Amino acid sequence: MKYKELGDYCTYKPWKVNMLLEITGTISESWRNRQVLDKLKVERERGITVKAQVCSMLYDYRGETYLLNLIDTPGHVDFRTEVDHSLAVCDGCLLLVDASQGIQSQTVANYQLALSRRLVILPVLNKIDMPNSEPEKILSQLKQTFNIVPEDVMFVSAKKGTGIEKIIPNIVDKIPPPKGSLMNDLKCFLIDSWYDPFDGVIILVKVYDGCLRKGDKIQSICTGLKYNVTDVGIMYPDRVSTELLKAGQVGYVILGMKNSEESYIGDTFYHVGKNVNPLPRFKEFKPTIFVGAFPVDANNFQKLNESIKHLLLNDRSVFVEKESSSALGQGWRIGFVGTLHLSVFKDRLKNEYNEEIIVTSPTVPFKLIYKNGKEKMISNPSLFPDIIDLKRDILNLEEPVAEVTMAFPFEYLGDVIELCENNRGIRKEMIFPSEENCILKYDIPMVLLIDDFFEKLKGLTKGYATLDYRIIGYKVADLVKIKLLINGSPIDALSTILHRSQINAKGKEFVRHLKSLIKKQLFEVIIQAVVENRIIARETIKPLKKAVTAKCYGGDITRKMKLLSKQKEGKKKLKDIGNVIVDHTVFQRFLEKYT
Repeated sequence: MKYKELGDYCTYKPWKVNMLLEITGTISESWRNRQVLDKLKVERERGITVKAQVCSMLYDYRGETYLLNLIDTPGHVDFRTEVDHSLAVCDGCLLLVDASQGIQSQTVANYQLALSRRLVILPVLNKIDMPNSEPEKILSQLKQTFNIVPEDVMFVSAKKGTGIEKIIPNIVDKIPPPKGSLMNDLKCFLIDSWYDPFDGVIILVKVYDGCLRKGDKIQSICTGLKYNVTDVGIMYPDRVSTELLKAGQVGYVILGMKNSEESYIGDTFYHVGKNVNPLPRFKEFKPTIFVGAFPVDANNFQKLNESIKHLLLNDRSVFVEKESSSALGQGWRIGFVGTLHLSVFKDRLKNEYNEEIIVTSPTVPFKLIYKNGKEKMISNPSLFPDIIDLKRDILNLEEPVAEVTMAFPFEYLGDVIELCENNRGIRKEMIFPSEENCILKYDIPMVLLIDDFFEKLKGLTKGYATLDYRIIGYKVADLVKIKLLINGSPIDALSTILHRSQINAKGKEFVRHLKSLIKKQLFEVIIQAVVENRIIARETIKPLKKAVTAKCYGGDITRKMKLLSKQKEGKKKLKDIGNVIVDHTVFQRFLEKYT
Protein backbone atom coordinates (compact mmCIF):
# COMPACT_ATOMS: atom_id res chain seq x y z
CA MET A 1 0.00 0.00 0.00
CA LYS A 2 1.47 3.30 -1.11
CA TYR A 3 1.83 6.24 1.21
CA LYS A 4 1.25 9.81 0.07
CA GLU A 5 0.91 13.11 1.92
CA LEU A 6 -1.62 15.82 1.14
CA GLY A 7 -1.57 19.51 1.97
CA ASP A 8 -3.37 21.11 4.87
CA TYR A 9 -6.80 22.63 4.48
CA CYS A 10 -9.14 24.61 6.65
CA THR A 11 -12.76 24.22 7.60
CA TYR A 12 -15.09 26.21 9.83
CA LYS A 13 -17.86 24.02 11.37
CA PRO A 14 -17.73 21.36 14.15
CA TRP A 15 -20.32 19.10 12.48
CA LYS A 16 -18.34 19.14 9.27
CA VAL A 17 -15.10 18.33 11.08
CA ASN A 18 -16.60 15.40 12.96
CA MET A 19 -18.03 13.84 9.79
CA LEU A 20 -14.66 14.11 8.02
CA LEU A 21 -12.92 12.54 11.02
CA GLU A 22 -15.52 9.77 11.09
CA ILE A 23 -15.27 8.98 7.36
CA THR A 24 -11.50 8.65 7.61
CA GLY A 25 -11.76 6.45 10.70
CA THR A 26 -10.04 8.99 12.93
CA ILE A 27 -12.97 8.87 15.36
CA SER A 28 -15.81 6.39 15.82
CA GLU A 29 -19.47 7.09 15.07
CA SER A 30 -20.19 7.41 18.79
CA TRP A 31 -18.11 10.61 18.83
CA ARG A 32 -20.22 12.28 16.14
CA ASN A 33 -22.10 14.64 18.45
CA ARG A 34 -19.04 15.67 20.45
CA GLN A 35 -17.00 18.82 19.89
CA VAL A 36 -13.89 16.79 19.14
CA LEU A 37 -11.59 19.63 18.09
CA ASP A 38 -13.16 22.24 20.35
CA LYS A 39 -10.80 21.26 23.16
CA LEU A 40 -11.08 24.37 25.31
CA LYS A 41 -13.74 24.63 28.00
CA VAL A 42 -14.63 28.13 26.81
CA GLU A 43 -15.32 26.74 23.31
CA ARG A 44 -17.68 24.09 24.62
CA GLU A 45 -19.45 26.55 26.92
CA ARG A 46 -19.89 29.28 24.31
CA GLY A 47 -20.44 26.99 21.32
CA ILE A 48 -17.79 28.77 19.23
CA THR A 49 -14.31 27.92 18.00
CA VAL A 50 -11.63 30.30 19.28
CA LYS A 51 -8.48 28.27 18.69
CA ALA A 52 -7.29 26.60 15.47
CA GLN A 53 -6.74 22.88 16.00
CA VAL A 54 -4.78 20.41 13.90
CA CYS A 55 -5.74 16.80 13.24
CA SER A 56 -4.13 14.26 10.91
CA MET A 57 -6.32 11.78 9.02
CA LEU A 58 -5.49 8.68 6.96
CA TYR A 59 -7.64 7.95 3.90
CA ASP A 60 -7.47 5.07 1.41
CA TYR A 61 -8.28 6.19 -2.14
CA ARG A 62 -7.54 4.49 -5.46
CA GLY A 63 -5.10 2.05 -3.93
CA GLU A 64 -3.06 4.64 -2.06
CA THR A 65 -3.08 5.88 1.53
CA TYR A 66 -3.21 9.64 1.91
CA LEU A 67 -2.24 11.60 4.99
CA LEU A 68 -4.51 14.63 5.30
CA ASN A 69 -3.51 17.40 7.69
CA LEU A 70 -6.67 19.20 8.78
CA ILE A 71 -6.70 22.60 10.46
CA ASP A 72 -10.06 23.56 11.95
CA THR A 73 -10.21 27.35 12.28
CA PRO A 74 -12.47 29.87 14.08
CA GLY A 75 -14.99 31.96 12.18
CA HIS A 76 -15.29 35.05 14.38
CA VAL A 77 -13.41 38.16 13.30
CA ASP A 78 -11.70 38.49 16.71
CA PHE A 79 -9.78 35.27 16.02
CA ARG A 80 -8.67 36.17 12.50
CA THR A 81 -5.04 35.65 13.55
CA GLU A 82 -5.78 31.94 13.92
CA VAL A 83 -7.25 31.86 10.40
CA ASP A 84 -4.40 33.85 8.88
CA HIS A 85 -1.71 31.67 10.48
CA SER A 86 -3.53 28.51 9.41
CA LEU A 87 -3.94 29.59 5.80
CA ALA A 88 -0.25 30.53 5.69
CA VAL A 89 0.73 26.86 6.06
CA CYS A 90 -2.09 25.37 3.97
CA ASP A 91 -2.19 24.23 0.34
CA GLY A 92 -5.96 24.53 0.01
CA CYS A 93 -9.13 25.18 1.95
CA LEU A 94 -12.82 24.39 2.20
CA LEU A 95 -15.00 27.50 2.08
CA LEU A 96 -18.26 26.69 3.87
CA VAL A 97 -21.43 28.65 3.15
CA ASP A 98 -24.68 28.12 5.03
CA ALA A 99 -27.48 27.22 2.58
CA SER A 100 -30.04 28.86 4.88
CA GLN A 101 -28.16 32.11 5.59
CA GLY A 102 -26.03 32.70 2.51
CA ILE A 103 -22.86 34.74 2.26
CA GLN A 104 -21.84 36.42 5.52
CA SER A 105 -19.27 39.09 6.20
CA GLN A 106 -16.72 36.51 7.43
CA THR A 107 -17.25 34.53 4.22
CA VAL A 108 -16.11 37.54 2.21
CA ALA A 109 -13.09 38.20 4.46
CA ASN A 110 -11.91 34.57 4.56
CA TYR A 111 -12.38 34.10 0.81
CA GLN A 112 -10.27 37.16 0.06
CA LEU A 113 -7.61 35.97 2.51
CA ALA A 114 -7.43 32.52 0.91
CA LEU A 115 -7.34 34.12 -2.53
CA SER A 116 -4.43 36.36 -1.51
CA ARG A 117 -2.55 33.21 -0.42
CA ARG A 118 -3.23 31.65 -3.84
CA LEU A 119 -4.80 28.62 -2.24
CA VAL A 120 -7.06 26.13 -3.98
CA ILE A 121 -10.56 26.97 -2.70
CA LEU A 122 -13.20 24.24 -2.62
CA PRO A 123 -16.67 25.78 -2.04
CA VAL A 124 -19.11 23.75 0.07
CA LEU A 125 -22.79 24.52 0.57
CA ASN A 126 -23.77 23.18 4.00
CA LYS A 127 -27.14 22.64 5.77
CA ILE A 128 -29.02 21.75 2.58
CA ASP A 129 -31.39 19.68 4.76
CA MET A 130 -32.73 22.74 6.59
CA PRO A 131 -36.38 23.66 5.83
CA ASN A 132 -35.39 27.26 5.09
CA SER A 133 -32.38 26.40 2.92
CA GLU A 134 -32.29 28.03 -0.52
CA PRO A 135 -29.37 26.40 -2.37
CA GLU A 136 -30.22 27.82 -5.79
CA LYS A 137 -30.35 31.37 -4.45
CA ILE A 138 -27.05 30.90 -2.57
CA LEU A 139 -25.42 29.51 -5.72
CA SER A 140 -26.40 32.74 -7.46
CA GLN A 141 -24.83 34.73 -4.61
CA LEU A 142 -21.58 32.77 -4.91
CA LYS A 143 -21.49 33.40 -8.65
CA GLN A 144 -22.19 37.12 -8.30
CA THR A 145 -19.90 37.78 -5.31
CA PHE A 146 -16.96 35.41 -5.92
CA ASN A 147 -17.46 34.29 -9.52
CA ILE A 148 -17.74 30.68 -8.32
CA VAL A 149 -19.46 28.48 -10.90
CA PRO A 150 -22.26 26.21 -9.57
CA GLU A 151 -20.55 23.08 -10.94
CA ASP A 152 -17.66 23.56 -8.49
CA VAL A 153 -19.88 23.69 -5.40
CA MET A 154 -20.39 20.59 -3.22
CA PHE A 155 -23.82 20.18 -1.56
CA VAL A 156 -23.72 18.64 1.92
CA SER A 157 -25.56 18.24 5.19
CA ALA A 158 -22.89 17.81 7.84
CA LYS A 159 -25.50 16.92 10.46
CA LYS A 160 -26.99 14.05 8.44
CA GLY A 161 -23.81 13.14 6.60
CA THR A 162 -25.32 13.79 3.16
CA GLY A 163 -22.69 14.50 0.49
CA ILE A 164 -19.76 14.33 2.94
CA GLU A 165 -18.29 11.35 1.09
CA LYS A 166 -17.61 13.60 -1.93
CA ILE A 167 -15.42 16.06 -0.05
CA ILE A 168 -12.27 14.03 0.58
CA PRO A 169 -11.97 12.69 -3.01
CA ASN A 170 -12.25 16.30 -4.19
CA ILE A 171 -9.51 17.30 -1.75
CA VAL A 172 -7.21 14.54 -2.99
CA ASP A 173 -7.89 15.33 -6.66
CA LYS A 174 -7.82 19.14 -6.56
CA ILE A 175 -5.54 20.27 -3.72
CA PRO A 176 -1.83 19.83 -4.51
CA PRO A 177 0.50 17.94 -2.16
CA PRO A 178 2.90 19.99 -0.06
CA LYS A 179 6.18 21.08 -1.58
CA GLY A 180 9.44 19.96 -0.03
CA SER A 181 11.83 17.03 -0.14
CA LEU A 182 13.02 14.38 2.30
CA MET A 183 16.49 14.75 0.76
CA ASN A 184 16.90 18.39 1.81
CA ASP A 185 18.19 19.59 5.18
CA LEU A 186 15.57 19.82 7.91
CA LYS A 187 13.41 22.92 8.03
CA CYS A 188 10.42 22.97 10.35
CA PHE A 189 8.18 25.94 11.01
CA LEU A 190 6.69 26.68 14.44
CA ILE A 191 2.92 27.14 14.04
CA ASP A 192 1.68 27.00 17.61
CA SER A 193 2.68 26.08 21.16
CA TRP A 194 1.13 25.30 24.50
CA TYR A 195 2.22 24.55 28.05
CA ASP A 196 2.01 21.10 29.62
CA PRO A 197 2.71 20.75 33.37
CA PHE A 198 4.70 17.53 32.76
CA ASP A 199 6.44 18.13 29.41
CA GLY A 200 6.86 21.91 29.57
CA VAL A 201 6.42 23.86 26.34
CA ILE A 202 5.14 21.68 23.48
CA ILE A 203 5.49 23.12 19.98
CA LEU A 204 3.44 22.39 16.86
CA VAL A 205 5.43 22.48 13.63
CA LYS A 206 5.06 21.96 9.91
CA VAL A 207 8.03 20.14 8.39
CA TYR A 208 8.85 21.85 5.08
CA ASP A 209 12.01 19.86 4.25
CA GLY A 210 13.87 16.85 5.57
CA CYS A 211 12.86 14.61 8.42
CA LEU A 212 12.63 15.17 12.19
CA ARG A 213 13.23 12.18 14.46
CA LYS A 214 13.09 11.48 18.15
CA GLY A 215 16.63 11.96 19.52
CA ASP A 216 17.61 14.62 16.96
CA LYS A 217 19.43 17.77 18.06
CA ILE A 218 17.81 20.88 16.61
CA GLN A 219 18.41 24.61 16.86
CA SER A 220 16.19 27.70 16.74
CA ILE A 221 16.98 30.43 14.23
CA CYS A 222 15.26 33.09 16.38
CA THR A 223 17.06 32.38 19.66
CA GLY A 224 20.03 30.22 18.63
CA LEU A 225 19.17 27.82 21.46
CA LYS A 226 19.73 24.08 20.97
CA TYR A 227 17.40 21.28 22.02
CA ASN A 228 17.25 17.48 22.21
CA VAL A 229 14.04 16.14 20.69
CA THR A 230 12.48 13.76 23.24
CA ASP A 231 9.27 13.01 21.33
CA VAL A 232 7.53 13.76 18.02
CA GLY A 233 4.13 12.78 16.72
CA ILE A 234 0.86 13.75 15.10
CA MET A 235 -2.43 15.02 16.51
CA TYR A 236 -4.93 12.19 15.88
CA PRO A 237 -6.87 14.09 17.27
CA ASP A 238 -4.84 13.87 20.49
CA ARG A 239 -1.07 13.34 20.66
CA VAL A 240 0.14 10.08 19.09
CA SER A 241 3.90 9.46 19.06
CA THR A 242 5.24 8.50 15.61
CA GLU A 243 9.05 8.52 16.12
CA LEU A 244 9.48 10.85 13.10
CA LEU A 245 7.85 13.63 11.06
CA LYS A 246 8.48 13.86 7.31
CA ALA A 247 8.44 16.80 4.90
CA GLY A 248 4.84 17.97 4.47
CA GLN A 249 3.62 16.70 7.83
CA VAL A 250 2.26 18.75 10.72
CA GLY A 251 2.89 17.44 14.23
CA TYR A 252 3.97 18.14 17.77
CA VAL A 253 7.52 18.21 19.13
CA ILE A 254 8.64 17.87 22.76
CA LEU A 255 12.16 19.20 23.27
CA GLY A 256 12.52 20.01 26.95
CA MET A 257 11.70 23.70 26.51
CA LYS A 258 10.80 25.05 29.95
CA ASN A 259 10.76 28.81 29.38
CA SER A 260 7.71 30.07 27.49
CA GLU A 261 9.70 33.05 26.20
CA GLU A 262 11.86 30.72 24.06
CA SER A 263 8.92 29.84 21.82
CA TYR A 264 8.46 32.22 18.87
CA ILE A 265 5.57 31.69 16.45
CA GLY A 266 7.05 31.61 12.94
CA ASP A 267 10.46 30.38 14.15
CA THR A 268 12.46 27.97 11.96
CA PHE A 269 14.17 24.91 13.48
CA TYR A 270 16.98 22.96 11.82
CA HIS A 271 19.52 20.25 12.63
CA VAL A 272 22.49 21.45 14.70
CA GLY A 273 25.54 21.97 12.49
CA LYS A 274 23.56 22.63 9.30
CA ASN A 275 23.19 26.00 7.60
CA VAL A 276 19.68 26.86 6.38
CA ASN A 277 17.79 29.99 5.44
CA PRO A 278 14.83 30.89 7.69
CA LEU A 279 11.31 30.41 6.39
CA PRO A 280 9.17 33.57 5.99
CA ARG A 281 7.57 34.45 9.32
CA PHE A 282 3.90 35.21 9.92
CA LYS A 283 2.62 38.72 9.39
CA GLU A 284 2.65 40.54 12.71
CA PHE A 285 -0.82 41.38 13.99
CA LYS A 286 -1.22 44.56 15.99
CA PRO A 287 -3.85 44.70 18.77
CA THR A 288 -6.88 46.88 18.08
CA ILE A 289 -7.97 47.35 21.71
CA PHE A 290 -6.08 47.68 25.00
CA VAL A 291 -7.08 47.29 28.64
CA GLY A 292 -5.39 47.58 31.99
CA ALA A 293 -5.49 44.26 33.85
CA PHE A 294 -4.94 43.81 37.59
CA PRO A 295 -5.12 40.92 40.07
CA VAL A 296 -8.18 40.77 42.31
CA ASP A 297 -5.75 40.02 45.15
CA ALA A 298 -2.57 42.12 44.96
CA ASN A 299 -0.63 39.36 46.75
CA ASN A 300 -1.33 37.05 43.81
CA PHE A 301 0.60 39.13 41.25
CA GLN A 302 3.54 36.76 40.65
CA LYS A 303 1.40 33.63 40.34
CA LEU A 304 -0.98 35.41 37.97
CA ASN A 305 1.97 36.69 35.94
CA GLU A 306 3.16 33.11 35.36
CA SER A 307 -0.35 32.01 34.38
CA ILE A 308 -0.57 34.81 31.81
CA LYS A 309 2.80 33.79 30.35
CA HIS A 310 1.61 30.20 29.94
CA LEU A 311 -1.64 31.33 28.30
CA LEU A 312 0.28 33.59 25.89
CA LEU A 313 2.01 30.48 24.54
CA ASN A 314 -1.33 29.40 23.10
CA ASP A 315 -2.56 32.84 22.04
CA ARG A 316 0.14 34.88 20.31
CA SER A 317 -2.19 37.65 19.17
CA VAL A 318 -2.15 39.05 22.73
CA PHE A 319 0.24 41.89 23.64
CA VAL A 320 1.34 42.26 27.28
CA GLU A 321 3.49 44.75 29.17
CA LYS A 322 3.60 45.59 32.87
CA GLU A 323 2.04 48.76 34.29
CA SER A 324 0.85 50.07 37.65
CA SER A 325 -2.14 52.01 38.94
CA SER A 326 -2.49 54.08 42.09
CA ALA A 327 -5.98 52.63 42.56
CA LEU A 328 -5.41 48.98 41.60
CA GLY A 329 -1.68 48.42 42.13
CA GLN A 330 0.65 46.40 39.90
CA GLY A 331 -0.80 45.03 36.69
CA TRP A 332 -0.42 44.76 32.95
CA ARG A 333 -1.39 46.61 29.79
CA ILE A 334 -2.87 43.94 27.52
CA GLY A 335 -3.78 44.28 23.85
CA PHE A 336 -6.41 42.18 22.05
CA VAL A 337 -7.89 41.83 18.57
CA GLY A 338 -11.38 42.69 19.84
CA THR A 339 -13.75 42.64 22.79
CA LEU A 340 -14.75 38.97 22.34
CA HIS A 341 -11.05 38.09 22.30
CA LEU A 342 -10.70 39.93 25.64
CA SER A 343 -13.71 38.12 27.11
CA VAL A 344 -12.41 34.70 26.00
CA PHE A 345 -8.95 35.48 27.44
CA LYS A 346 -10.51 36.21 30.84
CA ASP A 347 -12.53 32.99 30.68
CA ARG A 348 -9.47 30.94 29.75
CA LEU A 349 -7.49 32.38 32.67
CA LYS A 350 -10.29 31.35 35.01
CA ASN A 351 -10.98 27.93 33.46
CA GLU A 352 -7.41 26.79 32.82
CA TYR A 353 -5.48 28.49 35.63
CA ASN A 354 -8.16 29.36 38.21
CA GLU A 355 -7.17 33.04 38.02
CA GLU A 356 -9.34 36.16 37.79
CA ILE A 357 -8.42 39.69 36.75
CA ILE A 358 -9.94 43.16 36.95
CA VAL A 359 -9.84 44.91 33.57
CA THR A 360 -10.30 48.59 32.75
CA SER A 361 -12.50 49.94 29.98
CA PRO A 362 -11.15 49.02 26.52
CA THR A 363 -9.42 51.75 24.57
CA VAL A 364 -7.93 51.86 21.09
CA PRO A 365 -4.40 52.96 20.16
CA PHE A 366 -4.32 56.67 19.29
CA LYS A 367 -1.67 58.57 17.37
CA LEU A 368 -0.14 61.88 18.49
CA ILE A 369 1.25 64.07 15.70
CA TYR A 370 3.70 66.61 17.14
CA LYS A 371 4.39 70.02 15.63
CA ASN A 372 8.03 69.00 15.10
CA GLY A 373 6.91 66.13 12.85
CA LYS A 374 7.36 63.29 15.34
CA GLU A 375 4.65 60.69 15.95
CA LYS A 376 3.77 58.70 19.06
CA MET A 377 1.26 55.90 19.68
CA ILE A 378 -0.59 55.76 23.00
CA SER A 379 -2.87 53.02 24.23
CA ASN A 380 -3.08 54.05 27.88
CA PRO A 381 -5.27 57.00 28.98
CA SER A 382 -2.69 57.88 31.66
CA LEU A 383 -0.24 58.82 28.88
CA PHE A 384 -2.70 61.18 27.18
CA PRO A 385 -1.20 64.72 27.19
CA ASP A 386 -2.79 67.39 29.37
CA ILE A 387 -4.41 70.52 27.92
CA ILE A 388 -1.22 72.60 28.19
CA ASP A 389 0.89 70.06 26.28
CA LEU A 390 -1.86 69.63 23.69
CA LYS A 391 -1.92 73.32 22.85
CA ARG A 392 1.87 73.74 23.00
CA ASP A 393 3.26 70.61 21.33
CA ILE A 394 0.55 68.61 19.55
CA LEU A 395 -0.48 69.34 15.96
CA ASN A 396 -3.13 66.62 15.61
CA LEU A 397 -4.69 63.67 17.40
CA GLU A 398 -5.63 60.72 15.20
CA GLU A 399 -7.85 57.70 15.85
CA PRO A 400 -7.88 54.31 14.08
CA VAL A 401 -10.57 53.80 11.45
CA ALA A 402 -11.92 50.38 10.47
CA GLU A 403 -13.45 49.25 7.21
CA VAL A 404 -16.56 47.44 8.42
CA THR A 405 -18.30 44.84 6.26
CA MET A 406 -21.86 43.97 7.29
CA ALA A 407 -24.13 41.34 5.75
CA PHE A 408 -27.85 41.35 6.56
CA PRO A 409 -31.36 41.04 5.03
CA PHE A 410 -32.32 43.91 2.72
CA GLU A 411 -35.36 44.90 4.82
CA TYR A 412 -33.05 46.31 7.53
CA LEU A 413 -30.97 48.46 5.17
CA GLY A 414 -32.41 51.81 6.29
CA ASP A 415 -31.91 51.10 10.00
CA VAL A 416 -28.33 49.88 9.47
CA ILE A 417 -27.42 52.95 7.41
CA GLU A 418 -28.81 55.19 10.17
CA LEU A 419 -26.77 53.29 12.78
CA CYS A 420 -23.58 53.74 10.76
CA GLU A 421 -24.22 57.44 10.15
CA ASN A 422 -24.86 58.00 13.87
CA ASN A 423 -21.47 56.43 14.58
CA ARG A 424 -19.56 58.83 12.32
CA GLY A 425 -19.52 56.27 9.52
CA ILE A 426 -18.62 57.00 5.89
CA ARG A 427 -20.23 54.75 3.29
CA LYS A 428 -17.88 52.99 0.87
CA GLU A 429 -19.78 50.25 -0.92
CA MET A 430 -23.17 48.56 -1.16
CA ILE A 431 -23.53 45.09 -2.73
CA PHE A 432 -26.70 43.09 -3.35
CA PRO A 433 -25.86 39.37 -3.72
CA SER A 434 -29.61 38.76 -4.11
CA GLU A 435 -32.89 40.66 -3.87
CA GLU A 436 -33.24 39.73 -0.20
CA ASN A 437 -29.68 40.32 1.05
CA CYS A 438 -27.28 43.22 1.30
CA ILE A 439 -23.56 43.66 2.00
CA LEU A 440 -22.68 47.12 3.25
CA LYS A 441 -19.20 48.59 3.74
CA TYR A 442 -18.56 51.61 5.95
CA ASP A 443 -15.50 53.30 7.42
CA ILE A 444 -16.21 53.67 11.16
CA PRO A 445 -13.95 54.88 14.00
CA MET A 446 -12.68 51.89 15.95
CA VAL A 447 -13.46 53.52 19.30
CA LEU A 448 -17.17 53.43 18.42
CA LEU A 449 -16.99 49.95 16.95
CA ILE A 450 -15.78 48.45 20.24
CA ASP A 451 -18.38 50.27 22.31
CA ASP A 452 -21.74 48.61 21.59
CA PHE A 453 -21.98 48.88 17.80
CA PHE A 454 -22.31 45.15 17.13
CA GLU A 455 -24.95 44.70 19.84
CA LYS A 456 -27.00 47.52 18.30
CA LEU A 457 -26.52 46.02 14.82
CA LYS A 458 -27.73 42.62 16.04
CA GLY A 459 -30.73 44.26 17.72
CA LEU A 460 -31.74 46.23 14.62
CA THR A 461 -31.54 43.15 12.38
CA LYS A 462 -33.11 40.69 14.88
CA GLY A 463 -29.81 38.82 15.08
CA TYR A 464 -29.40 38.23 11.34
CA ALA A 465 -26.45 40.57 10.75
CA THR A 466 -22.82 39.46 10.61
CA LEU A 467 -19.85 41.80 10.85
CA ASP A 468 -16.21 41.79 9.86
CA TYR A 469 -13.69 44.63 10.04
CA ARG A 470 -10.07 45.57 9.41
CA ILE A 471 -8.06 48.63 10.42
CA ILE A 472 -7.34 50.74 7.33
CA GLY A 473 -5.53 53.72 8.84
CA TYR A 474 -5.78 56.76 11.09
CA LYS A 475 -7.87 59.91 10.81
CA VAL A 476 -7.74 63.28 12.61
CA ALA A 477 -10.30 63.39 15.42
CA ASP A 478 -11.31 65.69 18.28
CA LEU A 479 -10.26 63.45 21.17
CA VAL A 480 -10.26 64.25 24.87
CA LYS A 481 -9.48 62.44 28.11
CA ILE A 482 -12.26 62.09 30.65
CA LYS A 483 -11.17 61.68 34.29
CA LEU A 484 -13.23 60.64 37.29
CA LEU A 485 -12.47 62.33 40.61
CA ILE A 486 -13.58 61.39 44.11
CA ASN A 487 -13.37 64.40 46.43
CA GLY A 488 -10.90 65.97 44.05
CA SER A 489 -8.59 62.93 43.78
CA PRO A 490 -8.38 61.38 40.28
CA ILE A 491 -8.87 57.62 39.92
CA ASP A 492 -6.43 56.72 37.15
CA ALA A 493 -7.90 53.27 36.45
CA LEU A 494 -11.25 54.82 35.50
CA SER A 495 -9.93 57.35 32.97
CA THR A 496 -10.73 56.88 29.30
CA ILE A 497 -10.29 58.65 25.94
CA LEU A 498 -13.40 59.67 23.99
CA HIS A 499 -14.48 61.81 21.07
CA ARG A 500 -15.64 65.23 22.25
CA SER A 501 -19.17 64.53 20.99
CA GLN A 502 -19.52 61.72 23.56
CA ILE A 503 -18.25 63.35 26.73
CA ASN A 504 -21.42 64.94 28.15
CA ALA A 505 -23.54 61.79 27.90
CA LYS A 506 -20.73 59.50 29.03
CA GLY A 507 -19.67 61.81 31.86
CA LYS A 508 -23.16 61.81 33.37
CA GLU A 509 -23.41 58.04 32.95
CA PHE A 510 -20.05 57.43 34.62
CA VAL A 511 -20.66 59.56 37.74
CA ARG A 512 -24.17 58.15 38.25
CA HIS A 513 -22.90 54.60 38.00
CA LEU A 514 -19.99 55.25 40.37
CA LYS A 515 -22.33 56.92 42.86
CA SER A 516 -24.53 53.83 42.91
CA LEU A 517 -21.54 51.69 43.94
CA ILE A 518 -19.91 53.78 46.70
CA LYS A 519 -21.26 53.42 50.23
CA LYS A 520 -22.09 56.48 52.28
CA GLN A 521 -19.23 57.89 54.37
CA LEU A 522 -19.15 60.00 57.54
CA PHE A 523 -18.66 63.03 55.29
CA GLU A 524 -19.91 64.25 51.94
CA VAL A 525 -18.44 62.50 48.87
CA ILE A 526 -18.29 64.40 45.60
CA ILE A 527 -17.88 62.48 42.34
CA GLN A 528 -16.89 64.49 39.26
CA ALA A 529 -16.20 63.84 35.60
CA VAL A 530 -13.55 66.25 34.33
CA VAL A 531 -12.41 67.07 30.79
CA GLU A 532 -9.60 69.59 30.17
CA ASN A 533 -9.86 70.88 33.76
CA ARG A 534 -13.59 71.50 33.26
CA ILE A 535 -16.24 69.68 35.31
CA ILE A 536 -18.81 68.20 32.93
CA ALA A 537 -20.80 66.07 35.40
CA ARG A 538 -21.16 65.79 39.17
CA GLU A 539 -22.92 63.64 41.74
CA THR A 540 -22.91 63.98 45.53
CA ILE A 541 -23.23 61.25 48.15
CA LYS A 542 -24.73 62.70 51.33
CA PRO A 543 -22.92 61.83 54.58
CA LEU A 544 -24.16 59.33 57.13
CA LYS A 545 -26.06 60.89 60.00
CA LYS A 546 -24.82 59.90 63.43
CA ALA A 547 -26.91 60.90 66.42
CA VAL A 548 -24.06 62.22 68.59
CA THR A 549 -26.56 63.80 71.01
CA ALA A 550 -28.50 60.59 71.58
CA LYS A 551 -26.98 60.11 75.04
CA CYS A 552 -27.74 63.66 76.15
CA TYR A 553 -30.91 63.47 78.24
CA GLY A 554 -32.00 67.00 78.97
CA GLY A 555 -29.40 69.25 80.56
CA ASP A 556 -27.65 72.27 79.13
CA ILE A 557 -28.20 72.91 75.42
CA THR A 558 -24.57 74.01 75.11
CA ARG A 559 -23.48 70.38 75.64
CA LYS A 560 -25.43 69.29 72.57
CA MET A 561 -24.16 72.22 70.51
CA LYS A 562 -20.59 71.40 71.45
CA LEU A 563 -21.00 67.77 70.30
CA LEU A 564 -22.60 68.83 67.00
CA SER A 565 -19.84 71.38 66.42
CA LYS A 566 -17.17 68.76 67.08
CA GLN A 567 -18.84 66.35 64.65
CA LYS A 568 -18.98 69.07 61.99
CA GLU A 569 -15.28 69.86 62.40
CA GLY A 570 -14.40 66.15 62.18
CA LYS A 571 -16.36 65.71 58.95
CA LYS A 572 -14.72 68.80 57.47
CA LYS A 573 -11.27 67.47 58.36
CA LEU A 574 -12.02 64.07 56.79
CA LYS A 575 -13.35 65.76 53.67
CA ASP A 576 -10.28 68.00 53.42
CA ILE A 577 -8.05 64.95 53.60
CA GLY A 578 -10.18 63.20 50.95
CA ASN A 579 -9.89 59.93 52.84
CA VAL A 580 -12.77 58.20 51.05
CA ILE A 581 -13.07 54.53 51.93
CA VAL A 582 -13.73 52.84 48.58
CA ASP A 583 -13.87 49.06 48.64
CA HIS A 584 -11.69 47.32 46.06
CA THR A 585 -14.76 45.68 44.54
CA VAL A 586 -16.24 49.08 43.64
CA PHE A 587 -13.70 49.56 40.85
CA GLN A 588 -14.23 45.98 39.72
CA ARG A 589 -18.02 46.38 39.53
CA PHE A 590 -17.73 49.75 37.80
CA LEU A 591 -15.35 48.40 35.16
CA GLU A 592 -17.38 45.23 34.55
CA LYS A 593 -20.12 47.36 33.00
CA TYR A 594 -17.74 48.79 30.39
CA THR A 595 -15.77 45.67 29.40
